[in-house]
Amino acid sequence: MKNIFLTTALLLATTFAAQAQDFSKNALGLRLGDNDGFGGEISYQRGLTNDNRLELDLGFRNNDDYDAFKIVGLYQWVWNIEGGFNWYAGVGGGLGSYSANRGPGFDDEDGTFLLAAGDIGIEYNFDFPLQLALDFRPEIYFGDEFRDDDFGPDLALSVRYRF
Repeated sequence: MKNIFLTTALLLATTFAAQAQDFSKNALGLRLGDNDGFGGEISYQRGLTNDNRLELDLGFRNNDDYDAFKIVGLYQWVWNIEGGFNWYAGVGGGLGSYSANRGPGFDDEDGTFLLAAGDIGIEYNFDFPLQLALDFRPEIYFGDEFRDDDFGPDLALSVRYRF
């Protein structure tokens, strides 16, 4: 555990010392996270102005109870902290499909859902075309009984190629 903290501290110190360019017009990569089941998303960002962009994510989630696919679109505002560090916040929505298998005594079910999402995160753009980001995306679900509480906190790490 100490090695993880030491490695993280060293990585952060190195990134603070490096200088980076402004965020790029386009970025494509992976967003890996956990929202009641590990999942991945293909993530695309398109810069609109110097401080606004769109993000589209197509992904899947799975756990012992269900498998789900979803597409999410977000409008984000981006603020520079220093050098290549930015923080961002956004709002958006999406559409998804799920297949649930909740075990004995429950009926298997399939369905679709809509979601509303917020987003807040921090990113670093290296001097070379690589972006690392960590974000929190709370999602509220509408429609079929995808989740009992209709809320999903989604924390994810993203790695994107900027072009």
